[in-house]
Amino acid sequence: MDPDADDRQGLLRFPHMVPLENWRNTVAQGRPVPHFDPRDGGIDARLLILLETPGPGDAPVRFVSRDNAGGTQRNLARFLDAAGITRTDMLLWNCVPWIVHAPGARGRPLRRAEIREGLATLPGLLALLPRLTTVVLAGRVAREAAPVIAAARPNVALFTMPHPSPANVCTSPAVPAAIRDTLSAAAARLGSMYKEGGFA
Repeated sequence: MDPDADDRQGLLRFPHMVPLENWRNTVAQGRPVPHFDPRDGGIDARLLILLETPGPGDAPVRFVSRDNAGGTQRNLARFLDAAGITRTDMLLWNCVPWIVHAPGARGRPLRRAEIREGLATLPGLLALLPRLTTVVLAGRVAREAAPVIAAARPNVALFTMPHPSPANVCTSPAVPAAIRDTLSAAAARLGSMYKEGGFA
C-alpha cells in the first residue's frame, strides 16, 4: 500500500477535490475506480491528461498519480517535469476509469464496450473543470475521446501523444520525442492563456 495513502485520502476532503470525488463515486457504481490525486489541481486544473485505464493491482486504496511506482507513471512524471508543467495546473485521469483486470491477472486490452462506456463518462468530468483550457490524449484509446471532448468543450485545445508506457517509449526514439514535443506545446498553451487571462 502507498505509505502516504492515508494523508492523500484526507486531502480528498479539500474543496478542490470534493466535486471530483463525488463524481467518481457516482461513476464507480461499486466498481474499483482509483481516486484523483489531490496533490494535483483538482477542479482548478487547466490541463487534463487522459491515459487509457488503470493498470492491474489490488491495493485497497489507489490514486491516478504521477507518483505511482509503475513505469508509465515514472516516465510521465519525467516528461512533465521536463516540460515545466506543475501539478497544480493539471489533472491526470483515464478514459476508462475502472480497473478492468481481474485480481492477480495481467493487463489485457480494453473491450469496445468498455471504451464506449468510459468515454460516455467524460462530459460529466469536463463539466467540473471550469478553468480547463487544454487536454492531452495519451495513447490510442485516449485519442478516441477527441470528438467527445470537442463536443462538450469546443474551446479547449486538444493535443495527442503516444502512451508513455515503458514498452511504448522504448520502441523508437521518435516516441519520447513526440511526448516531449506534445507536452511542451501544452505547456506553451497554458503559459499563453495565463498571460491573456483567458479560460475556456
